[in-house]
Amino acid sequence: MSWHLFAVFFASTFFISATPGPNMLLAFQYGMNYGVKRTLWTLAGLSLGLFLLLLSTLLGLDVISRQSPWVLTVIKAVGAAYLIYLGISSWRDAGDSSLMSDAREMGEEVAADYPDTMSAVTDKTTPQPRSLSSAAVKVSPSNMTLFRTGIWVSLSNPKAILFFAAFFPKFINFSAPLWPQYILLTAGLFLSETIWQIVYTLGGTKLASWLDVGNRLAWLNRACGVIFLLIAAALLAEVLNGFMV
Repeated sequence: MSWHLFAVFFASTFFISATPGPNMLLAFQYGMNYGVKRTLWTLAGLSLGLFLLLLSTLLGLDVISRQSPWVLTVIKAVGAAYLIYLGISSWRDAGDSSLMSDAREMGEEVAADYPDTMSAVTDKTTPQPRSLSSAAVKVSPSNMTLFRTGIWVSLSNPKAILFFAAFFPKFINFSAPLWPQYILLTAGLFLSETIWQIVYTLGGTKLASWLDVGNRLAWLNRACGVIFLLIAAALLAEVLNGFMV
């Protein structure tokens, strides 16, 4: 993998990681509820879950590239179609995004799935809407509970495997040694994810307030949609070139 291609990969993943998905929203919410130091346990769990998803994807692509190269072409074509779908959806639904409302919904989902970790946001006796930043902590979860919650929230998103399978083939040269490329891709993805998890944990309400002003979050999602479409176009070009050779 050339450094130019890696730079494109890192820039793309860094931009995409900025969007508030489940992992970022959990880091954002726990950073406000439990503080930065304790949320580091959750970030470690999120990273481990992400690593397991990433490893399973890369191992699958490795086996396919060696044993059934034609399946790799199918994966590229299907992956391009999936990225086109993501791109169009990101652009179309960009105006419906709200970071604070998404964070509240994330809190309710995690509270339902992991009630022992979410005592900070389970006061249902108050008729007014709950605020994540003003919720009273009743029972502080253990560090291992925070760590396990991070793992399961990360693993509970099976779409991540589909996204990785669609995204990575564009940046992997399957005719060159694969493991050095895997290490670079893994390091780049983890670096971008870790940076944004820490930003969301530290940024808290300031980041949410900034993104919720005007159309900033909408344009961020639209920019990610454009990135998806560009990578999909590059994948389709590779597939067509393979048929022409």
